[in-house]
Amino acid sequence: MAALIAAARKEGTLNVIALPAGWANYGAIMKTFSQRYGIRIHSIAPGDRSPQEITEIRQDNGTVRAADVLDVEMSVAAANRKLFAPYQVATWQAIPASQKAPDGAWVQDYGGFMSVGYNSARFGQLTALRQLLGHRFSRAVALDGNPAQANAALYGVMMTSLALGGTANSIADGVAFFRKLKAAGNFVPVLATTPLTIEAGSTPVVFNWDYLNTAAIVGQPARSWRVFIPAGAAVGEFHAQAINKNAPHPAAARLWEEFLYSQARRGGQNLWLEGGVRPVEQAAMIANGSIDAAASHALPPVPAATVFLTPGQAASAAAYLHAHWSRAVG
Repeated sequence: MAALIAAARKEGTLNVIALPAGWANYGAIMKTFSQRYGIRIHSIAPGDRSPQEITEIRQDNGTVRAADVLDVEMSVAAANRKLFAPYQVATWQAIPASQKAPDGAWVQDYGGFMSVGYNSARFGQLTALRQLLGHRFSRAVALDGNPAQANAALYGVMMTSLALGGTANSIADGVAFFRKLKAAGNFVPVLATTPLTIEAGSTPVVFNWDYLNTAAIVGQPARSWRVFIPAGAAVGEFHAQAINKNAPHPAAARLWEEFLYSQARRGGQNLWLEGGVRPVEQAAMIANGSIDAAASHALPPVPAATVFLTPGQAASAAAYLHAHWSRAVG
């Protein structure tokens, strides 16, 4: 680490891409890293999406303008691993094997689980998704977009399928449930992406990632807003870190990864947790006592069994939705 720090300080700069300061506490993360190591961070296109990150490193390959590190969705990470430099951080063993490439070409970093946020003062306690078919949920249930187009909505339908006894290999049961939900008059095709629709009462039940469904994020009183993850249906998705194999600042890139996966009180794992997202090493940190307990308890509990879709399963679900969602639900 001493040699890595010295080499990174000599480079003096780290190029990051697609990291909005207000997302997942990245503003504090970048500031802490820069102050700790005396390395200037050049933030490229903070509003870009994962595919644009890949386009950028291809365009600027071999130049000092290229991004050193990437934070991408898993589908993008899996499809572009040849562009990445394998690297294993010091906390490698704390990262579940299913959440990293064996050689470290990509490593999942933070994410969450699909959930249902709802107004318990209006609906009482939600313990099973079948309750949503009842009359009291009339025109109340919303997804974060069209699942044939929006990833969060796709995962909402997959969570439903799993909760009804299906498997990650098929999303059909979830589509059938939403068809029943629409027939009952309970599904509303309103994009539930901001607190405004919840405040207005047009989407009092929202399927979304748990870190976007908490009371503080949606602007609701904690005493009445609840977040529910059905037993047997904890389907998660994490972003992934990767190092550009042609990074102009290779030492700084690796030091950045060491910082992000550090379990220290002001290391990346706890700083992500402060931002409301679940760090990939959360289970290990709970076990060894390094977790920020207050930040961890602010997120809803996750059932013991969790599911992470493989790229093939995610692609199969997307294909089924493209073929069936419009006809079944509209």
